[in-house]
Amino acid sequence: MKKILIMGLPGAGKTTLAQWIVDFLQREKKKVSWLNADDVRKKYDDWDFSESGRIRQSKRMCELADAMTDVDFVICDFVAPLVEMRNNFKADWTIWVDTIDKGRFEDTNKVFVPPEVYDFRITEQNAEKWGEFIAAHILDDRRRPVFDWKKETVQMLGRWQPWHEGHRALFERLLARTGQVIIQVRDVQGWQGSNPFAIEQVKGFIKRDLDPLYQGQYEIQVVPNIVHIGWGRGVGYTSSEETFDESITSISGTKIRQSMGLK
Repeated sequence: MKKILIMGLPGAGKTTLAQWIVDFLQREKKKVSWLNADDVRKKYDDWDFSESGRIRQSKRMCELADAMTDVDFVICDFVAPLVEMRNNFKADWTIWVDTIDKGRFEDTNKVFVPPEVYDFRITEQNAEKWGEFIAAHILDDRRRPVFDWKKETVQMLGRWQPWHEGHRALFERLLARTGQVIIQVRDVQGWQGSNPFAIEQVKGFIKRDLDPLYQGQYEIQVVPNIVHIGWGRGVGYTSSEETFDESITSISGTKIRQSMGLK
């Protein structure tokens, strides 16, 4: 039996995603049980959301899941805002549904610690699409790739104000060269009276476009406002301009900002 934790803030779409994953797994003739945190709290009449109450709930969810030995998968969807709760649960697969910045309960927002370890990070509320994607990986027991800092890597430097389809096309082409890309974001907010987006906004644009499909195959790195790259001979790397057809080259960050009423 494998335990699948679907975690994230209230209202992020955990339950909807869980339903799709259950459906896909059952379609493949797998035995699946599903534990919803609210249903469990209702059964035990335990609505204590203090730290100790949350930790007790995570242990209860783990015990209930571990008792289901006659199934292939147990899917548990609950917020799991604390690191200790996730450690208690001991999931075989962790899916972080990261589609909203704040949930409807302020006390949960305050204690929620974004996970550093997970198998999938979902940034788009499209449960059918990502439910099938995740189910396929789980059935094949494939983990997401992990970025390897020693591996040959392609550098992709830019302002990304904002990140758009043309940037994604460039990313996909560069990714094909080595299998991983370092996306460097120049810190340029307000530079030359334009570039309205802050670093964290830019990083959010990129992650929402590339995760979870390319998760583990890229990293984002913040760099100064680099305006020139120089190198000596025999440095062990090359550079080149990538060209695309008109449908891609016509995409303009400037035009996109203007359509948003920004400079």
